[in-house]
Amino acid sequence: MTASDDLKRYKRNLLEELEAAELYDIMTLHEKNESLADIYKRLAETERSHAAKWVKKIEESGGVVPVFKKGWRLRTYTFLSKVLGTSFILPSVAAIESKAGSSYSEQNDPLAQSMAAQERSHSRIFRVLSKEGKGLEGGAVARLEGRHPATGGNALRAAVLGANDGLVSNLSLVMGVAGAEMSAHTILITGLAGLLAGAISMALGEWLSVQSSRELYENQIGIEQEELEESPEEEMEELALIYQAKGIAPEKARQMAHHMISDPNTALDTLAREELGIDPDELGGSAWEAALTSFFLFSIGAIFPVFPFFFLEGTAAIILSALLSTIGLFLIGAGITLVTGKSLLFSGLRQIFFGLSAAGVTYVIGRLIGVSLGG
Repeated sequence: MTASDDLKRYKRNLLEELEAAELYDIMTLHEKNESLADIYKRLAETERSHAAKWVKKIEESGGVVPVFKKGWRLRTYTFLSKVLGTSFILPSVAAIESKAGSSYSEQNDPLAQSMAAQERSHSRIFRVLSKEGKGLEGGAVARLEGRHPATGGNALRAAVLGANDGLVSNLSLVMGVAGAEMSAHTILITGLAGLLAGAISMALGEWLSVQSSRELYENQIGIEQEELEESPEEEMEELALIYQAKGIAPEKARQMAHHMISDPNTALDTLAREELGIDPDELGGSAWEAALTSFFLFSIGAIFPVFPFFFLEGTAAIILSALLSTIGLFLIGAGITLVTGKSLLFSGLRQIFFGLSAAGVTYVIGRLIGVSLGG
């Protein structure tokens, strides 16, 4: 990248920071909640401090500092916040900050990198505020802090869906081969191959997903640690803003933030939880545990349609396979009701309908292919 390109980037960053500062000034002016107005005011000050750094970079590069002018977007936000209130534009502001954080992260510049985390923190504050429309309290605070995540429901849903994937996919595979009038031995081998292939694929996908998340979290925590060492006062300010966004009084929020940052044993842990929403002790869970669980659950579902072919063949094996699979589908439907709260009978019958429909289609297709190949 040439010096000219860098200068253009400095100017672009400067104008974006000034626009953000102006936007927060607008929100401060039209916000009726004094606590929130104070947050917006302090965020404006942060953006102006960023702008001052870009001004310095421009001047050091021999460039001319551009003149900031209000554009149509700022004028629109001014009108909307005045007429409909600042809560109306909060989702848009969150998106702006998220984009700013991503933009800085992509720039190969130490100054930009140092600002990326602050922009991400601002985005987090606005995302939470946009969900509530005003100061946070009660359940919203718990969600922000991550003390009561809905992991139980998510884990149960993942278990049910994992077993469902195994059952429906292998039932369809078995019925497709059975429709082609293959021998019981061939159907059994095909079903077991489908079970292993599907389970391994699911396990590998789950391992990659969880491991990638862990590596991302570790990298984010590493960046947070560097920022804590290089600019503890800025980190304290961001943490205070988060506490204030939760509804804590400004002075109390600053005291809490100061206490957290001053203790080296808890500072990084607190910042990871509050700013990044990451539990350093978990980091998204164990990749191997997730992989083995996924493999096991898929296999449980996939064994239902295969089991009869261990000791039966022909029509008897096909009928028993369909019957066992029907029972399995109903149990999965029943498991889904633990998450959705819907009717047990409705969910069970719905699961049976979709599962057997998929199996019926593959059976017919297998039958047609078998007849065609058989002459």
